[in-house]
Amino acid sequence: MRMPERAGALGALLRELATDRRVVDEMVEAAREHSPEVARLPTAENRRHVAALLTAGLASFERLAEPSERDFAEARRLGADRAAQGVSVAGLLRGVQAGRQRVVEIALDRGRAAGIPDTALLDALLELGRYASALERALVDGHHTAELELARTRRDARNRLLRRLLLDEAGDARPGDGLGPRPDDLAAFGLRPDGRYHCVVTELTDPARIAAVERQLCGGGALFGTGDDRLAGLCVRLPPADLADAAGFAVADPARPLAQAPALHRLCVAALRAASRAGLRGLHRLVDLAGETALAAQPALADLVSGELLAALDPADEFHRQLASTALTYLDHGQRLDRTAEALHLHPNTVRYRLRRVQELTAMPPTLAEPGGRWPVPQTVRWWWALRTWLDGDPLRNPAAGRPGLAQPHRPAR
Repeated sequence: MRMPERAGALGALLRELATDRRVVDEMVEAAREHSPEVARLPTAENRRHVAALLTAGLASFERLAEPSERDFAEARRLGADRAAQGVSVAGLLRGVQAGRQRVVEIALDRGRAAGIPDTALLDALLELGRYASALERALVDGHHTAELELARTRRDARNRLLRRLLLDEAGDARPGDGLGPRPDDLAAFGLRPDGRYHCVVTELTDPARIAAVERQLCGGGALFGTGDDRLAGLCVRLPPADLADAAGFAVADPARPLAQAPALHRLCVAALRAASRAGLRGLHRLVDLAGETALAAQPALADLVSGELLAALDPADEFHRQLASTALTYLDHGQRLDRTAEALHLHPNTVRYRLRRVQELTAMPPTLAEPGGRWPVPQTVRWWWALRTWLDGDPLRNPAAGRPGLAQPHRPAR
């Protein structure tokens, strides 16, 4: 209920509260006592904002008209300032509500001392409470608006720094050489010019999923963001397994100086592509994917090797696919007949028969499946690469069966 006038003793009380520095000081003291976040700010900063809010609020309250947007402009500015200073919404409201409670207590004491009837005081305080609630909503609105803008600005700055470190967007500049990111820029995101970091790339390209995983990865000496349209980053410690499972990581390990980050990032991207083709998930060290990454970088040579060594095999022939898959599984399992049979759920004699059929159809050396027979490493790599390329390039191969990976058994149709 709005009172018909703001004159007389009540009006004088309002003007007294608005201009009394002691009232502001007591409100500031109450706010700092009940909100540790507010207490960390300079007292002069608290006093300036409390005085402005009190003056605007009581001036609006003294008028007959309903409060306007202009009356809450200072509240929105205060909310935005607190967001920029790192004060949470909860911390802000604790301080504001404590100051509000204190000014109500002062108004009651002084109003009764001035002889203002309790009914008039109660009506005034109820109306003041409604105004104060609207003011708090304006504070929260200003805080949230500024927080979103700050998050966007910080995210943009983080992504710019990350692209500079990982993609070498500044040319040949390096941290510490006078041309790369300044130490202050690195320190703003928890990095050190002399630090050593793991380079991490992921398969995540969906902005919503990137934001969710990114929030969990950043901090503690880690910088993650969108680099080359996918979530990537630098970290002192490897990400936990659950986040790795959610994002499909390829990791540069061990950690290296920031100056090596662009080269490591390129290798990680290449390793990620190789791991994706192999159907691998989770956390993988770059060195563990070195073989597949190096071979995948030579697709033309892979086709030549496959075409030369396996020219006699017909991709449309189901039996030929079984033979090639069995031979590849045999190489994946250290040329061990027993392990191959177990992986394929076959009898060892069946594996031995298929390997001999491959030898009859191709130029494959005859030492396979013989007791103690082992190929030299270069020969093993050459045949493994040929078989893998031939199977991956087969359009009739069942995609639901999955793509073979490092030490992953092939399971052909039987």
